[in-house]
Amino acid sequence: MSRATLVRIARERVQDGRGVGVGRCGRRVRTSFTHSKVAGLIRRAGLRYPNADLRRIDLLDERSLNRQLLAQLGTCSFVDRQQNVVFQGFTGSGKSYLGCAIAKRACEHHIRAHYVRMPDLEEAWVAAQDSPGGAGKFLRKYAAFTLLVIDEWLLDRPTESMRGMLLELMERRYGETSTVFCTQYSQKDWHVARRVI
Repeated sequence: MSRATLVRIARERVQDGRGVGVGRCGRRVRTSFTHSKVAGLIRRAGLRYPNADLRRIDLLDERSLNRQLLAQLGTCSFVDRQQNVVFQGFTGSGKSYLGCAIAKRACEHHIRAHYVRMPDLEEAWVAAQDSPGGAGKFLRKYAAFTLLVIDEWLLDRPTESMRGMLLELMERRYGETSTVFCTQYSQKDWHVARRVI
C-alpha cells in the first residue's frame, strides 16, 4: 500500500469514528516510509552486490573470518566512531561481497553509504578534472558519504594526479567519516610498494 493510501484510510477511520486502528495505520505508514528510505539508500549506494548480507557469509575455518568481528561490524558502530576498515585478501576471497554487505547494513541503519571500484573512481576523477569546478565538486561528493567503500584499492599503481586526489580525499574524510578499503595488499605494503605517496 502506498503512503498516501494509508493516510487516506486513517483519515476516513477518524471521520467515521473508528479511530481505533489509527495507531496501527500510523505505524504502517511509518514502516512503509522507513522501508522506502532504506531501499532508496541501498539503490543510491551503487552496490556491486545489492543482495549481499552479513548473515549469509560462510564462516568456514579456512576463510579465517571472525564471527564476533563480523557481528560487531554489522552494528556499524565503527561508522559512529569515524573508524576505517580494511578487508585484505586474495582475488576471489570475498572482499567485495563483505564491503557491499557492510555498506548495505549501513544503509539499513539509515547511514548514507557508497560503493566504488578504484578504477571507476579514477575514471570519474579524470572526467571531473575536464570540467570547470569539477575537481572540487568531485571531492565534496566523495568526502560527504558517511561510509565509502573503495574496492580494488591500489590494485594498479595510481597516477600522480590520482595520488594527490586520494591524499586530499582521505584528508577531508579523516575524523569525519568512515572508509572501507578492499585490497589485495596488506596496509604496510601500501607505501613500500610506492603505490601511495
